[in-house]
Amino acid sequence: MSMKTLAVAVVAVGLLMTSGPLFAHHGASAYDNSAMTKLTGTVTDFQFIQPHPLIFLDVKDANGNVQKWFVEMTAPNHLVHYGWNGHKLHAGEEITVTGHAARNGNKTLNLSKIYRADGQEIPLGAPPADAKAQTSSY
Repeated sequence: MSMKTLAVAVVAVGLLMTSGPLFAHHGASAYDNSAMTKLTGTVTDFQFIQPHPLIFLDVKDANGNVQKWFVEMTAPNHLVHYGWNGHKLHAGEEITVTGHAARNGNKTLNLSKIYRADGQEIPLGAPPADAKAQTSSY
């Protein structure tokens, strides 16, 4: 084997080994995608962090006991295009969220939609095609 062929082989193997993590992003398999869960609770903390912002939520169960949930959002680099930042939600604010709960029973929700206490949806992405002409204050 010539030095040139060996060098090309080493570079190719190196590229293959380092490209693996690029495809290792987790999917939604940790969540029960067959059912939507709806929670209403009080925000205790909001962390606008990488790779996913987190909403910490106190939710009362049917017996009035507080359950501590955390809600995982989509990537912040997506959310900033729709007005999100670290000040979008505040501790003490009541919100309703819908999404897919963790399969393993942890109090974790993969967020699909979020609403303020008055029922106004807070956009997580582009508005529906029929609502593009409408204006709103988020």
